[in-house]
Amino acid sequence: MLKRFRTFFTLLLVFGLSAVLMGDAVETIQYFPETLGSYWVYEDPDGNELTRRVVEGKEIAGEMYHAFSYEPVLEDSANYAHHIHPNFYRIGAEKVTFWVGDEVEKSLKARLTEEMEAFLKILEKIGAPFTMLYKVETEAQDPFYVLPIPVTFNEKWKTTQIKAKITMTPFPPQDPPEAAIEFTIVETGTVVGTENVETPAGIFEDCLKIEYRTETAIEVSSPELGFGSETPGESFTTLWVAPNIGIVKFHQKSEDIFLKVFPMPPGFEAPPPVRPPELNLELKRYEVK
Repeated sequence: MLKRFRTFFTLLLVFGLSAVLMGDAVETIQYFPETLGSYWVYEDPDGNELTRRVVEGKEIAGEMYHAFSYEPVLEDSANYAHHIHPNFYRIGAEKVTFWVGDEVEKSLKARLTEEMEAFLKILEKIGAPFTMLYKVETEAQDPFYVLPIPVTFNEKWKTTQIKAKITMTPFPPQDPPEAAIEFTIVETGTVVGTENVETPAGIFEDCLKIEYRTETAIEVSSPELGFGSETPGESFTTLWVAPNIGIVKFHQKSEDIFLKVFPMPPGFEAPPPVRPPELNLELKRYEVK
């Protein structure tokens, strides 16, 4: 009887230890490695490369953030994507956070400014008796909540909120003398499951597939001008993140925001999008220290 009890106790100990080890293995999965010197090289369909490196971090809002550097430096802020291009990131007990507010504000302002310049060209083409003086203001939430911890499939969370306001003044003066359009962009994220992903850097198993979608509300001060009769442009972004490697694939579809709410005059085609309608990057090579 005593021998059987000892055998049973031994089995309990073995299974218990195995469970602890398995639990530790799950907890040590790192989807965003932070070791200094680690780097990732991404490639787009045209062969252009983007290199990301882990560099010395810094304290932000009382918390330590890790940091990335990038080569080459992004020349056009309108093409900035906060999902793939953050400078600072933090892996907390409850979530992974990118600190991107300033960059998002700058990027959205650049996008809307380019869209407004395209709009002014449309006014010129249709022979409008006036032009528009305009001001673009943007405000973005500083943290972008990339991923909740622990990871839960098919549960939506709010990643960020961004606001923009375009104030337009006709010149020479018209009636109404001024119009304003305000956009409130709310983005949500969902981990839809896991996938095996093949890239030039190899095949990565059990990658998290994370989908991000924006929904944009619009408020127009002067509806009689016709703005707001169409739906603002949205964006749809997918990240594939490999355990202990990081982001291995990035895909984004986006539309113009302001130009989508402007009804084109009959016989006129919409201008080409300010931002490429699709952005794609795949991991080409990497080293995680």
